[in-house]
Formats: sequence, C-alpha cells, structure tokens
Amino acid sequence: MNWQDYIISDPKILLGKPILKGTRISVALILELYENAWTAQMIFEAYPHVTADMLRAVFAYLKDCIQQELYLPISA
Repeated sequence: MNWQDYIISDPKILLGKPILKGTRISVALILELYENAWTAQMIFEAYPHVTADMLRAVFAYLKDCIQQELYLPISA
C-alpha cells in the first residue's frame, strides 16, 4: 500500500494536517472515529466519498510514522 496516493498535507487545508486526498477529512478524525467504536461501514455511510483504500492508507501512514519513530514516548 502506497499511502502517499491517499494522504496529503497541504498548508492551505486544515493547517497542513495530514488529510485524505480530495477531502478535508484528517487522519486524526478517522482515528478518532475508530477510537469511538465506529466501524468502517459507519465511516462509509457518514462519508460516502471515503474508500476502503483510504482507510487502509491511514494505517499504513501510521505504521510508517512509528517505524520512523514519530511517536510519543510511553513510560513504563
């Protein structure tokens, strides 16, 4: 999965937060929805222009961020 095909950052949109390409839906919003027990189906119904590939791209993006150590340290 090449998440760059689905996620962009544009300083003119949401102050440069990572968003789903062609939308104003941020990666953070998608994660917040999942955190609040939304399913993929619920997201598709609320945001019909979001695709399954876009949702997979969110997780691919996060995986790359973690692999590059762009995360908050967690104390033991």
